[in-house]
Amino acid sequence: MQHAHRIARLSALALGVTGALAFGQLHASGFQLKENSVKSLGSAFAGSGVKTGDSSVVINNPATMTQFEGTTMQADVTVIDLSAEFQGEGYDLIGQPLTGGNGGQAGDTTPVPALSVVHKLDNGLALGAMVSVPFGLKTEYEPGWVGRYYAATSEAQIVDVTFSAAIDVIPDHLSVGIGAIYSSADVTLSKAVDFGTLLFGNPATRPLPFARPQARDGFAEVSGDDTGFGWILGVNLRPTDKLSIGLTHRSEIDYELEGEVDWTVPQDVSAVFSASPTTRVLFQDGAVRANLTTPATTTLAMAYQFTERFMLAATYAETGWESLQEVRIDFVNPDPDSVEQFQWDTTRFSSIGGEFKLSDAWTVRAGYAFDETPTTVAHRTPRLPDEDRQWYSLGATWQLSDALGINFAYTHIKPDEPQIAITTPPAAGGQRLFGSFDSEVNLYGVSAQYRF
Repeated sequence: MQHAHRIARLSALALGVTGALAFGQLHASGFQLKENSVKSLGSAFAGSGVKTGDSSVVINNPATMTQFEGTTMQADVTVIDLSAEFQGEGYDLIGQPLTGGNGGQAGDTTPVPALSVVHKLDNGLALGAMVSVPFGLKTEYEPGWVGRYYAATSEAQIVDVTFSAAIDVIPDHLSVGIGAIYSSADVTLSKAVDFGTLLFGNPATRPLPFARPQARDGFAEVSGDDTGFGWILGVNLRPTDKLSIGLTHRSEIDYELEGEVDWTVPQDVSAVFSASPTTRVLFQDGAVRANLTTPATTTLAMAYQFTERFMLAATYAETGWESLQEVRIDFVNPDPDSVEQFQWDTTRFSSIGGEFKLSDAWTVRAGYAFDETPTTVAHRTPRLPDEDRQWYSLGATWQLSDALGINFAYTHIKPDEPQIAITTPPAAGGQRLFGSFDSEVNLYGVSAQYRF
């Protein structure tokens, strides 16, 4: 019975899938996606909350909507081309090298859409609506790779539907805006499970020929979804005709993810667990729950119109990743809760950019940004090989008519080299993984805007 309880205690640690819920990308802080506007992407999102020609202000700063006229609709698509390849090695509980390759090209090519509309009423009130994807991830490693006990596939998406309103407090000088967010989160993640190490760690099952580290790999996949609600507040100050200053705050959003865990257990390992009434209930497919909180973000944006042709802009943003200190998975089945510490911290994003009007038909823009990571070497995992990164952006607008404009943008993002140094406690499997990621991101965007 004591041995059975030991296996029960280890069962949650064998999965260790809590880290998967801290899903992330290499091109933005944590798992944040900034790609809600191709026009703003072209200048590295410098001044994105105060630009009157971009209807993504519905979420970037709703107070700016009062400067629109009539109805403006905008559709954006940004394609994220993520490249991430691991170089390193690992060891199991007894010091043997972890088998498997480098996982191949973990990144993927993923389109991120956005749709926004702003309508200015005759009484001065401005209304807006937008569909956007503020957080998400899609990565996949080759089966059997050296880091398989930490990550296999990761696919997550958070979609927001935002409704905003704004009004001038001091006409031509000060406006305020507010928005309500309805958000939907959907997560599917997987990893290999080293059942050989699990059996090796129990004296009662250690004599079995397959009770050795890496001798019997299983698999676990967790999926879950939920909806949540949040809000946005914005202020737009225009002390002169040339200077605009915007301040925006987006709230945290809480999700209570509910879904299922799907276990793949080798047949001979399953037979061992089935031999005891205590352990036969472990590693069974069933329901799971986990809490997730996306962070609050505060953004300061400025733009100065030096001449009729040239504008310079800047943005500074802080994202409160303290919302992710730990992730706990609650298994409805008897498997104990699985908990992993993250201890993430606030990140800062700074950008500067400008745009120049070449003619009535063409405007070009460029920008540079520096974006911090919320994690450290002590808590970095292959699911989130995140590091500080630099953005280099170019963009253009082709104004076909007074009503229709087409925007193009390209951004190259180069992260610092993410280092991985994970040592799993012996009770949780005892694996160690060391190495680094050679990574880069290219973003390609196109959008269309029509004014009625």
